[in-house]
Amino acid sequence: MKFIGTKSFYRSVFRIAVPIMIQNVVTNSVSLVNNITVSNLGTESLAGVAISNTLISIYYLCIFGAISATGLFGAQFAGRKEYDGERYVFRLMILLSTAFSVLWMLFFWIGGKPLIRLFLHDGGSVADLTLSEGYRYLAVMCLCFLPYSVNSSYSEMLRENGRARIPMTSSVIALVLSLLLNIVLVPLLGVMGAAAASVVSRFVECAINVLWTHRFPEEVPFIYGAYYTMHVPTDLARRVLIKGAPLILSETLWSVGETVITQSYSYHGVTAVAAINMAVTISSLVNTAFFSLGVAIGIILGNILGSGDFEKARDTDNKLLVLSLFVGMMVGVVLLGVGVIVPQLYVSQPDDVRRLARIFIWCEAAGAPFRAYGNATYYTVRSGGNTVLTFIYDCGSIWFLSAATAYCLTHFTALSVVWVYFCVKMVEGIKCLIGTGLVAGGSWMKNIVDSVDAA
Repeated sequence: MKFIGTKSFYRSVFRIAVPIMIQNVVTNSVSLVNNITVSNLGTESLAGVAISNTLISIYYLCIFGAISATGLFGAQFAGRKEYDGERYVFRLMILLSTAFSVLWMLFFWIGGKPLIRLFLHDGGSVADLTLSEGYRYLAVMCLCFLPYSVNSSYSEMLRENGRARIPMTSSVIALVLSLLLNIVLVPLLGVMGAAAASVVSRFVECAINVLWTHRFPEEVPFIYGAYYTMHVPTDLARRVLIKGAPLILSETLWSVGETVITQSYSYHGVTAVAAINMAVTISSLVNTAFFSLGVAIGIILGNILGSGDFEKARDTDNKLLVLSLFVGMMVGVVLLGVGVIVPQLYVSQPDDVRRLARIFIWCEAAGAPFRAYGNATYYTVRSGGNTVLTFIYDCGSIWFLSAATAYCLTHFTALSVVWVYFCVKMVEGIKCLIGTGLVAGGSWMKNIVDSVDAA
């Protein structure tokens, strides 16, 4: 059993992973730009934006779940070059993601203030200002939900067809535009300016991917006739929804679990919320190295499983798991250095906020190898379409390990927020052990499109 691949093997992996990595780095850089510019408005504004982004992340992961659920079939159809199947998957992807976007927009516009208030425990003018700033930001950010859902659908299908550079390029353009708009709009409009910059950049990013896809249909044949009708064969839709429902629910509940963790941290005050937001924003940017590798693992294994070569899938995954662990260790080293430098960019924030942010980033560095390996096992288990097992594995780990640890240590001990944060990162090691057992069991190696009539 080999765990180290050849040069050609790693070239093929990074040919898929690097464009995804760059796209995700660029996407997360938009959040970093927002954070730094908004931090000049004060700790309350930064905390309000942080809370709103925590809530918005539930929407993002819900859409990710919908795209991933349909993408399970898309990747395997792409591996078989069945363009009719891909076309139907794409239609279902668009329908699901836009429907979820409309629902989440209405939900946040109506219930945004009560949700933000759950994170505020300081009372007085500090809480009132944080609530006001957070809701103003949230209300405007909801406008980017529709372009985000459409763009996610196009990006997923482009990546599955080996055209990952196009979404990467559109993300780079969106980052530059967002940066320029932040510089102009934040001093004029405050947190609403930061949100407006994100909305405009999302529309531009979406437009680039859509226009390129329809301009060069010969590069991605699935798009031929994609909108002649929105019909999806009943059998395929049923199979996708049966397989996809646990995955959509899993991603949504996972993000809610992360929100519960953040809400537990919020009991330590607005200062802790602001510092954690700084740490999470920069760590998310660096962590894209192994998160993007996880997406690539799902695509690579999906293509191989679609061709029916299970032995190759097992061998490939062993090498990818080792690669993920190595990347996680490198990410940890980078975060150790980043923790010293990045908090100093928030020049308008008090010293205690920046000091806490530095320590939180170092906690992220300690947990990076666990998170990288656990992420790789998650995408492995998911690649064969066993979404029920994926749901149990992912949601079980976030709720019964991480969220439970954060809640219990916050409410039943006198530990400082730093030690609570560190312990939450360390329990992810247990998830790695569980994931190793699931991967070794081999139940994930399944072809889910053989019996689907895509004609």
